[in-house]
Amino acid sequence: MTQIKRLFDIPYHQLETYNLNKAFTTKYNGTWVSISTQEYVNQANAISRGLLRLGIKPNEKIAVISTTNRTEWNVLDIGVLQIGAVNVPIYPTISKEDYAYILNHSEASYCFVSDASILEKLNPIKAQTKLKGIYTFDSILNESNWKELLELGQNEDNQPEVELRKAAVTETNLATLIYTSGTTGTPKGVMLSHKNIVSNVLDSEKRVPFDYGESKSLSFLPVCHVFERMILYLYQYCGVEVYFAESIEKMSDNLKEVKPHVMTAVPRLYEKVFDKIVAKGSELSGLKKALFFWAVNLGLKYEPYGANGWWYETKLKLARKLIFSKWKEGLGGNLDLMVSGSAALQPRLTRIFAAAQMPIMEGYGLTETSPVIAVNDQRDGGFRIGTVGKVITNVDVKIADDGEILVKGPNVMQGYYKDPVKTAEVMTDNYFHTGDIGEFDADGFLKITDRKKEMFKTSGGKYVAPALLENQFKQSRFIEQIMVIGEGEKMPAALIQINYEFVEEWAKRHNYDLKSRADIPSNKILHERLQAEIDEANKKFGHWEQIKKFEITPDAWTIEGGHLTPTMKMKRKAIKEIYKDLIEKIYRS
Repeated sequence: MTQIKRLFDIPYHQLETYNLNKAFTTKYNGTWVSISTQEYVNQANAISRGLLRLGIKPNEKIAVISTTNRTEWNVLDIGVLQIGAVNVPIYPTISKEDYAYILNHSEASYCFVSDASILEKLNPIKAQTKLKGIYTFDSILNESNWKELLELGQNEDNQPEVELRKAAVTETNLATLIYTSGTTGTPKGVMLSHKNIVSNVLDSEKRVPFDYGESKSLSFLPVCHVFERMILYLYQYCGVEVYFAESIEKMSDNLKEVKPHVMTAVPRLYEKVFDKIVAKGSELSGLKKALFFWAVNLGLKYEPYGANGWWYETKLKLARKLIFSKWKEGLGGNLDLMVSGSAALQPRLTRIFAAAQMPIMEGYGLTETSPVIAVNDQRDGGFRIGTVGKVITNVDVKIADDGEILVKGPNVMQGYYKDPVKTAEVMTDNYFHTGDIGEFDADGFLKITDRKKEMFKTSGGKYVAPALLENQFKQSRFIEQIMVIGEGEKMPAALIQINYEFVEEWAKRHNYDLKSRADIPSNKILHERLQAEIDEANKKFGHWEQIKKFEITPDAWTIEGGHLTPTMKMKRKAIKEIYKDLIEKIYRS
């Protein structure tokens, strides 16, 4: 049996243990196309041979930029890692200036891109980099295609050299440089070794109830993010078939086509799924509508392990049969497990999806920790709503005197590339400083309460934890995004991006004339309704931290607009700059 020490050991383990007919499946021109585990290994070896013929040396950096997850990415990844080279994934949505920065900082020699949209950004800055060549996954006229590299590797004469390179790679060798999207400043290159990610795969595996060799997954979170990347290795290790979603817009169709048992997502997607379900329920009438919202309200009171008692469980059984089973059917029918990471998940979503027998297991981690630190697990009492679960095996977490979460373990990064100063700033005696504030409950469940850097003091000297407030306010269906402000000011306030789809549907239902989207931020009736939502949520907080004023922003917050990072986190500094006039209006008018 293959002993798994390095990331490229995982496909060989899958070949020996499961030998899937459909290891990876991607849709091309409307048709799902699969490759088997054997084809996966064969193609990875061909890529390795091709890269050797290009003269790739150990530790050389190969960049990959893809707008979607796809089979080619994974084949290339193993082909690169087997010869001791380093995979540098780049977020497709960042600016061409950031492309140039990462390509130069990493000293990437080749770049693989998915499609023409990436080339449009890459070609203008190519001359500023050290790139020797660019290969595309899609067939594009006058561009080198990755199949040329596969063909270059068809001749197996240099396979012995591939084997020598593989043997020379140790678990402590650098496997990947992941540049954090960063809410401030230039991206930092997180150095992750084979051991960092492999240990996280093996230690996280104990928390996921897959049907080994049988389960299907749907993957769509960007693989350039360490969360989905580690999950893909985990799927491979457990013999889970991987299907790649076409896009966020086609998620619903893909769920119905693939009928997966498991998927991973960020809270924003689960919020959108729930909002769409509720919007459909709002269109019902009479008894059907009453039953629908009876089930929703019941689900919002859900507690695991029958804690609400037999009468609640009896009603839940009925709700599952009449209402929740249809939700599950709409998401393919087989979805038994969803995993959430990257940001805090609202407890109402944890409750409602668990009630609907599609539990979301919330976890916690960072790029620097490969990523998983803790995660919920339904089995053996390991699931607690409002927490990120218990810390995984072999990882040590302690809470510093100021409440910061510190982590030590085989998953903690080797450091920031070419930046010993920033590395030293976040490390103390092998403990990594996460920048998150948290606490353990009496049973060892970890709860995240805020970001250390995001907490602020009002002019009255009171501390405010914005993430706690924001998570509460975002439970309103009127609110798509909210950012709490008020550092050094007399009171907290908020910038709100409303949920346009819901607000338009709400206005139509009540016969309010919103005219156009441009008029929405100044609409008096909407302001009054939002004020009622804010007043209700404020009741959960101390007087000093309650939101006293708010302004609706005139546009949607997007990655392209500079409001959000590629993982949908708010760029607080950028948002403050974009809406400085609104902030001035809040505090100075």
